[in-house]
Order: sequence, then structure tokens, then C-alpha cells
Amino acid sequence: MNPQTYARLYGPWKPTPSASARPGVTLLTVLLGAATVLSMAWLTFLAGMVALWGAAEGAAVGGFLAEYAAGVAGGATLLAALACVPGVRRMTPAGRRLLLTAVACPVPLVLAVVTWLGVG
Repeated sequence: MNPQTYARLYGPWKPTPSASARPGVTLLTVLLGAATVLSMAWLTFLAGMVALWGAAEGAAVGGFLAEYAAGVAGGATLLAALACVPGVRRMTPAGRRLLLTAVACPVPLVLAVVTWLGVG
């Protein structure tokens, strides 16, 4: 594309160059994200089953579900706050995604493994 065509298409606004991520970084981000999603799915399923069994026995389960929802919302809020830190915002997009998935993964993964082993 010659400069005149480029200037006609974009004018003074030029698109930001896309930084291609290394395949290893992308793969690690996907694996950590999948581990986080699967562990959160297991924990949500387990919390739902506990609430269902408690409700079947006639126990009040609203407080239990509210605590679980507050924990998930608190974790999401902390992750969003970390994403807004200036040092993190200056990172490359691939590095930022890897950092956020690496921070998000350990807590739900450990809880999911402990509950999985505890439930049998």
C-alpha cells in the first residue's frame, strides 16, 4: 500500500501495530485460563449441590449462596483492580493476560483439588 492510499484510509489515526505473542505464552495463558474456569465450574457445581441438599432438608441456604457469590465477586474485583494498576497496563497484552491468569488460577485450583479429594 502506498503512502497516499494509507493516508486516505486512516488519515491522522493510525492503527496500533499488533504485537504477536509467542506461542508458548499463548499456550500457557490458555492452560491457566482453562484450569481456572474448570475449577470455578467445579466449585460452583459443588456449592449448588450443597445448597440444593440444604434446601431439601429445610435449611436456609441464602446466606451460604450469598457468601459464595460475594467471594467470587471479591476475587473478580481484585483481579480487575490488578488489571488497572499502571505497571500492569503498560505491559504487552499477551504478558498482561498471562499475569492475570497466573494470579487468578491458584486459589480456585487449590480449593477445587481439596474439595475433589474430600468429596471422593
